[in-house]
Amino acid sequence: MPKATWNGVVVAESDRCQVVEGNQYFPPDSLNMDYFKPSDKTTSCPWKGTASYYTLEVNGETNPDAAWVYKDPKSAASNIKDHVAFWRGVTVE
Repeated sequence: MPKATWNGVVVAESDRCQVVEGNQYFPPDSLNMDYFKPSDKTTSCPWKGTASYYTLEVNGETNPDAAWVYKDPKSAASNIKDHVAFWRGVTVE
């Protein structure tokens, strides 16, 4: 079962992830939202739409913009609506 870990803590775990472009997108109910803080950062993908970001805060440490989500994806990416993917040192295995 895929899980995302940062700073020694599992921040997401699910057997219902969607894989897009090599990234595991975790469903919203698999996230431990205690560690997620909304960020002001956004980026745009031509086929997925606009991504919003979260900063992770775990054990007193911060990982800015370490997770992203498509809250209103384009139709081609509708399978990852509200699912979260990770980067910036977050281990997904």
